[in-house]
Amino acid sequence: MGLLLLAACGGPGGEASSSKDKAPAQVAPRQTSSPEQPRPTRTDSDTATAQVSTFALDVDTASYGYARRTLGEGRWPEPAMIRPEEFVNSFRQDYAQPADNGFTVHVDGARMGEGDNAVLRVGLQTRASEAAARRPANLTFVVDVSGSMNEPGRLDLVRKSLHTLLDQLAPGDQVSIVAFSDQGSLLASMTPLVSRDELHAAVDSLSIGGGTNLESGLRLGYDEAAKAFRSAATNRVILLSDGLANQGDTQWRSLLEKVKEQAGKQITLLTVGVGREYGDELMEQLADNADGAAVYMSTEEDAAKIFSTQLTTTIELRARDAKAQVVFNPRAVESYQLIGYDNRALKAEEFRDDSKDGGEIGPGHSVTALYSVKLKPGAAGQVASATVRWQDPDTRTPGEAGKSVEVGELSGDLWSKAPVRLQVDVVAAAFAVYMRDREAFGLDLRMLGQHAGRLSEAAEDPMVTELSTLISKASEVA
Repeated sequence: MGLLLLAACGGPGGEASSSKDKAPAQVAPRQTSSPEQPRPTRTDSDTATAQVSTFALDVDTASYGYARRTLGEGRWPEPAMIRPEEFVNSFRQDYAQPADNGFTVHVDGARMGEGDNAVLRVGLQTRASEAAARRPANLTFVVDVSGSMNEPGRLDLVRKSLHTLLDQLAPGDQVSIVAFSDQGSLLASMTPLVSRDELHAAVDSLSIGGGTNLESGLRLGYDEAAKAFRSAATNRVILLSDGLANQGDTQWRSLLEKVKEQAGKQITLLTVGVGREYGDELMEQLADNADGAAVYMSTEEDAAKIFSTQLTTTIELRARDAKAQVVFNPRAVESYQLIGYDNRALKAEEFRDDSKDGGEIGPGHSVTALYSVKLKPGAAGQVASATVRWQDPDTRTPGEAGKSVEVGELSGDLWSKAPVRLQVDVVAAAFAVYMRDREAFGLDLRMLGQHAGRLSEAAEDPMVTELSTLISKASEVA
């Protein structure tokens, strides 16, 4: 089965401009009952003129969580809110961990059928850590309690999430809590975890009412985080909101600049999206500008995963301003296309420019990038080499690691000979691209469903089983 040219799947890392150059428009998602028309096809990058693909790393997963909720409600996801890399990065990988605080680099791929089309996977992995081994944390929660959060169960989910996390944090940690509606309000100044009862009481006091002045709440949250800043601790603001701001600075440029400035002072941001209506673009760009990550939760299972399983062990950072660069061999590769990372593209010369923003990666995180590749007839030798560059979170000392892959190392056929995890990654990416553009890799929903069903048995992974179910639900909605 041939690999068709990807439709609108992200730039090659050439002259693409970053989303950080513009403020996001705040538009509530339309309640579409069927997919939009496909976007115009974007051409692949010809290696005769562009051999290098460069992008900032990203561990966001909010797009997948949003799509899972909308499909579960019988709605087609808003195409503009679909980011393929966030689908792929939602799934567990099997990359080896490094012995130090850097990255391991994994590069593999597979041919697609009998032609010269192939898929290339670049996988990056950091070392995991135990919660007991991490440094103390200063966490400032900024909680949206505006009228738009009045959806049944939404604030209850937020309260339960915060209660769960408070019970799991260590005595050396400290927490402050800010609520916002028309204006930001301080419910608890930075409080040691030995006084959990006071913090639990602050969480219980959260109540709904008023407009959504996200700017006021976030500014107050950052002010509190800055006042209590501890150089020996991890300092983070955690925003819980539907992102549907309607008061304050509606142009957002100053707010994005504010969070970027605070990131330079080592106060990072995690955005946690909630709600049926969701301001995805704002929440994602806030996270990108603030050296953070964006996630989405709609169920207690999501909340447990974010606040119990992940956050307590990933509060720290392994790498700051992490970037990847993939150099394709023009003797073996005719063209390539990066799948996703649309607003994370960098110029080639920015890879080793440490003043240029990258992505922030925590312990035990994996980052995966997929490329569609057109090999030259009779191709041999190296396909591509991949390098990751990052800075130490404390010293800002740069480090690099890399790996390459040869034509002969590509699996003979993706669906019959490639590793299961690579097949899952391709299905996840293709599903995302299809929901956004109505075409992907020459695969329709029926074929994607067949592959997902087979892989759910082979992977023995509940997430892959869920992916198969979501594809079935998409077929019913389409």
